[in-house]
Amino acid sequence: MDFLNYLQRDSDRLLELSLQHLSVVLVALAAGTAIAVVLGIVVARRPRLRSVAIGSTGLVLTVPSFAMYALLVPLLGLGRTSVIVALVLYSLLPIVRNTVTGLLGVDPAVVESAKGVGMGPMRRLLRIELPLAWPVVLAGIRVSAVLLVGIAALGAIVRGPGLGELLFAGLRTIGSPNAVNLALAGTLLVVVIAVVLDVCFLALRRVTTSKGLR
Repeated sequence: MDFLNYLQRDSDRLLELSLQHLSVVLVALAAGTAIAVVLGIVVARRPRLRSVAIGSTGLVLTVPSFAMYALLVPLLGLGRTSVIVALVLYSLLPIVRNTVTGLLGVDPAVVESAKGVGMGPMRRLLRIELPLAWPVVLAGIRVSAVLLVGIAALGAIVRGPGLGELLFAGLRTIGSPNAVNLALAGTLLVVVIAVVLDVCFLALRRVTTSKGLR
């Protein structure tokens, strides 16, 4: 009952932090998607570059988020910018990998047919290859979105915006009557945002993918 009272009493603040959290995730995801899709297109049919790109973006995911934030603070300072850059870096691997997988999975016969009717490389990419690879690419973006929601919560350690503020406030006040409420509210809202984003991407897939590719 105390927890429900807390949610009702601080609903405005909880909504504000949730929107901040969602905002920083969406900004980072948009930037990461743009970078990763372009990178995936460039390296897809270049085996050596492909290995380097996937290996280097995979290496980023081995760096603990606390360490990543600590490395970025001397360069970018405390706050939102450091959190966004860290999230962009963490978003790259699933999107690069799925972009490469999607493009390599396009039937070569379809590409040859496009060549036969006079389509140039850029037109083939935009009209044939990317649309066919889109469901796989979108799956990578969806994975990154859910991943970033959790990592963004740790951005509070460098004074980043979002629900991490509640989690760290709860840890700082362990033993106080409100500590559990803070930590539980932060955790539940992070989960809610992750679930909402996941459902949104499932809906986006249905809307943007032809029935034959679902």
